[in-house]
Amino acid sequence: MEKDYRTASGKFWQTVQRLRRGKQLSANTVYGGGGELLVSTGDIVGRWKEYFEDLLNPTDTPFIEEPEAEDSEVESFITQAEVTEVVQQLLGGRAPGVDEIRPEVLEGSWEFAQPVHMCFVDLEKAFDRVPRGILWEVLWEYGVRGPLLRAVRSLYNRSRSLVRIASSECEAAGMRVSTSKSEAMVLNRKKVACTLQVGGKVLPQVEEFKYLGVLFTSEGKMDREIDRRIGAATAVMRSMYRSVVVKKELSRKAKLSIYQSIYIPTLTYGHELWVMTERVRSRIQAAEMSFLRRVAGRSLRDRVRSSVTREELGVEPLLLHIERGQLRWLGHLFRMPPGRLPGEVFRACPTGKRPWGRPRTRWRDYVSRLAWERLGVPPEELEEVSGERE
Repeated sequence: MEKDYRTASGKFWQTVQRLRRGKQLSANTVYGGGGELLVSTGDIVGRWKEYFEDLLNPTDTPFIEEPEAEDSEVESFITQAEVTEVVQQLLGGRAPGVDEIRPEVLEGSWEFAQPVHMCFVDLEKAFDRVPRGILWEVLWEYGVRGPLLRAVRSLYNRSRSLVRIASSECEAAGMRVSTSKSEAMVLNRKKVACTLQVGGKVLPQVEEFKYLGVLFTSEGKMDREIDRRIGAATAVMRSMYRSVVVKKELSRKAKLSIYQSIYIPTLTYGHELWVMTERVRSRIQAAEMSFLRRVAGRSLRDRVRSSVTREELGVEPLLLHIERGQLRWLGHLFRMPPGRLPGEVFRACPTGKRPWGRPRTRWRDYVSRLAWERLGVPPEELEEVSGERE
């Protein structure tokens, strides 16, 4: 691996990914349409072909005549600046899509004892069963016509799906709510029953739900999510422990590249909205040093300070990386124009009466104090200073 790291980085990272996945067990049998067990390669490939033909070619979808394409030319070409602007807009938010799930909303609702009822809906075969004729009509209504419409349609004309199974290939020739995967959850200080029915079936009520890689709980806290991130990072280190982390033939530089590229992103995913309590900081530092000490060839019994190990390896403290990301996200929120959901939620003030007891530390209060301690910027000047990107 060391030779690949120095001369063939692509092969090096392929090996790392293979070590992370571990041994993969392949399924050698499938059930046929009538419930019979298929074992031969030819029967298995034929069954997959039959399945995708039924999936991708529904017969019960309404037929809509596609509008005729115009011969008019596009007024102007798509510029690189336009593409860059759209991509930046896509990357602007953290996790929520059209569902508009914001941790700040859950945080404020809990503080003022306002219940939040959530329903996570899974669409059955959502992207496979969309009638293409309807897509062309929607594009037409939005003003996408002429060469642009023909260009989009050309992506689907004469397109062929391919399924690879058992080292063989085969060709594959309306949307419904999947009640088995849809769930309901209530954020409230008291246990509240939430009975939602879809098609006569009651959706199960859960205490937690993972959405786009982030765990949301009925308590509105991020503690379980942080514990889950630490567990995921520990699993990464465990999967490569003997083959990478403590392997003497592999240089420290190669190990640290894995630390920066895989371990840290796994551990800190979604860290911008964490409230770093003393417990969280201690656990993050423990997870960080668990990897770095092994790279340095040390253990807790050596009684060497963490700062000495970091300095020897040339690595900055992970807490500093997290705090920098949180302050960066704070600046994005202040600079967001009116109408952007993350900015609107950040500026919103929940209403209601706070219950008795010590309130939780809000993310806004935490990050404002962080800006004062690290940058010397008082809370009343944060918005003005954040307007200057540099």
